Amino acid sequence: MTYFELVTFIRNYQGYIYTGDKLADLALLEEEVSELYRLGIIDTDFYKEARLILLQEKNNQTK
Repeated sequence: MTYFELVTFIRNYQGYIYTGDKLADLALLEEEVSELYRLGIIDTDFYKEARLILLQEKNNQTK
């Protein structure tokens, strides 16, 4: 999965995130992914992969 695929997946659940600040967007996406996991919409493997992608994106932004 790529970052773009993750954002597209979140949009399927009416999650449109764009603040103009990439780090803020990543934080909001992280919350959305955690909520979908808590609700049982996504499984553990998807959750772990999504968190890894968000961590990689966050690391790319702070370089």
